[in-house]
Amino acid sequence: MTTLQKLWQRGCDFLGTEAAILGGAMSWVSERHLVSAISNAGGFGVIACGAMPVDLLDHEIKATQSLTSKPFGVNLITMHPQLMELIDVCVNNKVSHIVLAGGLPPADAIAKIKAANIKLMCFAPTLTLAKKLIRLGVDALVIEGNEAGGHIGPVSTSVLTQEILPHITEVPVFVAGGIGRGETIANYLLMGASGVQLGTRFVCATECQAHPAFKKAFLRASARDAIASVQLDSRLPVIPVRALQNAASIKFAEFQRDMIVKLDQGSIDLKDAQLEVEHFWGGALRRAVVEGDVENGSVMAGQSVGMVKEEQSTQGILSELVAQAATFLSRG
Repeated sequence: MTTLQKLWQRGCDFLGTEAAILGGAMSWVSERHLVSAISNAGGFGVIACGAMPVDLLDHEIKATQSLTSKPFGVNLITMHPQLMELIDVCVNNKVSHIVLAGGLPPADAIAKIKAANIKLMCFAPTLTLAKKLIRLGVDALVIEGNEAGGHIGPVSTSVLTQEILPHITEVPVFVAGGIGRGETIANYLLMGASGVQLGTRFVCATECQAHPAFKKAFLRASARDAIASVQLDSRLPVIPVRALQNAASIKFAEFQRDMIVKLDQGSIDLKDAQLEVEHFWGGALRRAVVEGDVENGSVMAGQSVGMVKEEQSTQGILSELVAQAATFLSRG
């Protein structure tokens, strides 16, 4: 057994894969073609449910199962109004892993997932929350730094790993955010991680169905082009979103101002305002990923986007990452 295999064996066993590399769940991007390609290449694909209704998720899971016999997961957003029904869809389709994102998961959701013997993964933004999630019965954790694309927290991956990895040994921990090369994967494994999660690196996979203009934006971008959105009012708990800077970035600031005015007038409550923000990003992301409008749509990308240099097969990307990690570890 190689050093790399020893270091991520726990993660591989948990996922049922050859490589302990999760595909980040990216709305409109992480669908059947990319998810199955990642799983077929030895990694672990994850469907991004996002705002999907129940019937659409059911269709997407079945379509993915028709393209791969390997394990894959489903990422569900805890604030989705049909969360419990979406879990039922996963149970009925015998999904092996569920990833819950977007805040502390409801106790009844955890209970339903555990009762179905589905492995549950959650995001832990702090050590305190990591310990609480383990007490609640979560089977594995993802710690994601703010170098990641899409919705992000305030702390960098390098700091989060130092804060959390030395103290969490009860469950596998997967590190995410800003990972673009195998050497970095190896270093997180040496620190105690069981595996990693990458999103940005897979956007320019040949199997990814994103619009060619969306991929071209990634290939042109550098790390400093991936900017986090700014929260304009503490009353509106906007989770920052990292994306390539464009006209949509300016529109989001204007959108927030409109929401703040509505809050001041009492014509909208906080929860509805938060959902409106989520819908803004969902719509803007679809414009970019599906329609190719990379100026007025949201081109969500992590800071590792500067390392995306060419369109490659998913197998090629995974093989490259594994080779880089193995070579790095063999140096002694």
